[in-house]
Amino acid sequence: MIDSVSSINSLTKGAGTLGVQSSESNILSQAGTVVSAAASAALGPTFASVLGGAVNDAISAVKGGEAASFAGIKGTADTREVVDAVMEADRTLKTAVALRDKVVSAYLEITKMQI
Repeated sequence: MIDSVSSINSLTKGAGTLGVQSSESNILSQAGTVVSAAASAALGPTFASVLGGAVNDAISAVKGGEAASFAGIKGTADTREVVDAVMEADRTLKTAVALRDKVVSAYLEITKMQI
């Protein structure tokens, strides 16, 4: 196997003198891009995408509570449904505030560190 790799290496060195060097580097850069994309897909979702999804869920929960309260005022929604939606929105808002406080606290601790 090592002999075959050595023979391929010698062929590519000879091909570089024929003007094929630029296409070889182009193919290698494309292969690197494909490998890095596959590696990132294998690692799973990023922190930013998870946090963005959580924020979108929180926004939809708060909007759902708001819509349910308007429906309750109009008399088109059951009282239990309104209370459940508003309580879920309240719980989501409290969680978001607690998370914000933790992030601010961590930031302040980092800024206090000596370099």
